[in-house]
Amino acid sequence: MQMKLSSTILAATIGLALAGNAAAASTPGLMQLVKPVYDHYLKIEKALANDSLKGVDEQAGAIFKVVQNDPMRMLPAKVAQQADRLAGATDLKAARAAFKPLSASLIKCLADHNVKDAYVQVCCPMAKGSWLQADKKVKNPYLGKASSMCGIIKD
Repeated sequence: MQMKLSSTILAATIGLALAGNAAAASTPGLMQLVKPVYDHYLKIEKALANDSLKGVDEQAGAIFKVVQNDPMRMLPAKVAQQADRLAGATDLKAARAAFKPLSASLIKCLADHNVKDAYVQVCCPMAKGSWLQADKKVKNPYLGKASSMCGIIKD
C-alpha cells in the first residue's frame, strides 16, 4: 500500500512539473506575439489619455494584423475583431467604448497565461473599465484629461 501511494505521489509530482514546464515554454512564444500588440496598445492608451484619436486607427489596425497573422493563434480571434472595431471609431466616445473590450480581452489573455511582470493593470471605478499600462503613473484612457489620475492599480 505504501509503495502504491508513493508511486501515485511521484507520478502526480512529475505531471505537475511537466505541466509547469509546458506553460513556461509557451510563455516566450506568447510574449513574442504580445510584445508588438502591447506596444501598439500602449500608443492607443496614451492617445486616449490625452483626449486624442491621433494614430489610434493605425495602431488598432496593426493589432488586428498581428493577431490575424499569428499562425499559432495564441491570442483569441476576438482581439482582432475588437481592434478592428477600435480602428473604425470616429470619435473619442466610440474609441473609448471600443477600447474597453479590447483591454478586457488582453488582460484576460495575459492572466490566463500567468504573464504578470510585463504590465501594470489599472481599474477605473468611475468608467467601469480596466486597462494595461507600462508604469504605475495612472493615465486614464477612459476619462482623459478630465480625470487623468482616476484609477486603482491592481496587484
